[in-house]
Amino acid sequence: MDAFERIKKAKLVAIIRGVPEEKVLKTVEAMKRGGVSCCEVTFDQRADDFSYTARAIERIRRAFGDEITVGAGTVLTAEQVEIAYDAGAVYIISPDVNAEVIKRTKELGMVSIPGAMTPTEITAAWRLGADIVKVFPAGELGAGYIKAVATPISHVPLLAVGGIGVKNARNFLDAGCIGVGVSSTIVNRARIDAGDFDAITKIAREYVDAFGRNA
Repeated sequence: MDAFERIKKAKLVAIIRGVPEEKVLKTVEAMKRGGVSCCEVTFDQRADDFSYTARAIERIRRAFGDEITVGAGTVLTAEQVEIAYDAGAVYIISPDVNAEVIKRTKELGMVSIPGAMTPTEITAAWRLGADIVKVFPAGELGAGYIKAVATPISHVPLLAVGGIGVKNARNFLDAGCIGVGVSSTIVNRARIDAGDFDAITKIAREYVDAFGRNA
């Protein structure tokens, strides 16, 4: 099964942002116990270098193999695409539609997931070769917006990201998205700092149960 099919089956991508390096594997293990099988590690564009993201992706791949489908997020340049690829990422998620990022992602055989908001941006990303388009900020736009947009462009797989909670996650699938991306609700820094990984497992399971793996 390729990365696209794994994301589609999982319906949930957990976003790892700012987690202390020594706690990344415990965080992923906790999410895995809750049923999460896809995660992205974001690039911090303020950082002096991008070694944290690369190391985190590498460690996740070594520790979990095919049990966790790992990608890179907040990817803004072709250079960052290459860093993620070398680390073992199999998909690239961006906040924008960047032709060079999409092109390099596809050249390296990875799944391309650029971010967009309007129908014009979504279809532009698709024409450039995107496999899935991230609609952001989906929570602010609402499931009704997604449904209205998805109706005429139902051929474009959409991933809803931003403001997705347990109570509304299923709404975005029903509106036409193949899945959702979730950050701090699951990958909660306070819980991680406190070592409360059981709470992370619990909330991960609640998301998975909200829409079901085979729904």
